[in-house]
Amino acid sequence: MDRRRSTTYQEQVRTPFSTGSRTPLGQRSFRYLLIATVGGFSGYALLLPVVPLWAVAGGAGEIAAGATNAVFMLVTVLAQLAMPWLLRKMDCRGLFALGTAMIGLPTPLFALSSDMWVLLGVSALRGIGFGVLTVTGSALTAELVPLAQRGRAAAYYGLAIGLPNVALLPTGVWLSGRIGFGPLFWAAGAIPVLAALTILGIERVRIRDQERGTQARPVALLPSWTVMAVNTAAAGGLTAFLPLAVSPSVAPPALLIFAAATMLGRWLAGHLGDRFGQQGVLAPSVLFGGFGVLLLALAAWTADPVALAGAAVFGTGFGAVQNTTLILMLERADSATASTAWNIAYDGGHGLGAIGFGVLIAASGYPVTFAITGALLLACRALAGRRWA
Repeated sequence: MDRRRSTTYQEQVRTPFSTGSRTPLGQRSFRYLLIATVGGFSGYALLLPVVPLWAVAGGAGEIAAGATNAVFMLVTVLAQLAMPWLLRKMDCRGLFALGTAMIGLPTPLFALSSDMWVLLGVSALRGIGFGVLTVTGSALTAELVPLAQRGRAAAYYGLAIGLPNVALLPTGVWLSGRIGFGPLFWAAGAIPVLAALTILGIERVRIRDQERGTQARPVALLPSWTVMAVNTAAAGGLTAFLPLAVSPSVAPPALLIFAAATMLGRWLAGHLGDRFGQQGVLAPSVLFGGFGVLLLALAAWTADPVALAGAAVFGTGFGAVQNTTLILMLERADSATASTAWNIAYDGGHGLGAIGFGVLIAASGYPVTFAITGALLLACRALAGRRWA
């Protein structure tokens, strides 16, 4: 078989610009991708806590208000399930722009009414856009840089996602009280739409299946997917219930430290993974996260200030797990399949974690629930340390 013909389509298009650059930021398309990602996730982060507030302002109860975000995330996961098929039929760059724009375009409709049918309908439309954005963003991260730079590219992509979340989640609530809900909805809608215009600076990429001889089996994704899902479930449950488990004076700084440490963990893992290999970074990252959760269990039991250290340790491990599992999955399947699986583990894990923690806490209390979670994370070391062909 001709060795030249065995090269996959993905390998042919992965480095469209500055192939001699030693950093992903040397790729012009990748820089535009980061700008668009910041814009798309800004529209998401600004309104995540605001839409439930708008529902309550319109007379909805807490359960109905929470349903707005629940519908958003449910539709996000459903949209993600369709992405491998779409990415093989359509231009990834165009889908990315469509997803980014769809987060913003329906948003001003929130201002029309606080009736639940309006809020749920608009949330569903935005959820479709978010599902498309998350999968195509991860896929483009893999396609627009050389293989040797994927770890660092994923780290920079993680920063583009994390910074809007850290900065704008509290800002959205503050702005709703300062400028009102209506102007905020228009602003949160305009940012992603403008960000979608960066498609003009991104190289056209169409993801296709690898050739028959090189295509990986989907089951090869299962170990990394399981590690990611368990860690994300832990993060989802802890961020939801940590404010109830420790002192009110400790919880806010602990959550801020967790968010900052997560970004630091992704950045470190990206650089270390490209240099030493992703598998060698994943195993200690899992252990790091598990020990951090055990510290949070100690904080919930008797020593609230320990929560600050636990949040830092768990956040660093969780960020590193995010980065390494994404790259390992990209090594074992085409970027459409790998990106979809990783994003479902992330978004689905957050939701399942909050539900699972609620059940366990009702049965055993906060310290025991956190300790069980830490033990589960440590048990994931067995999956993280095994090499899969």
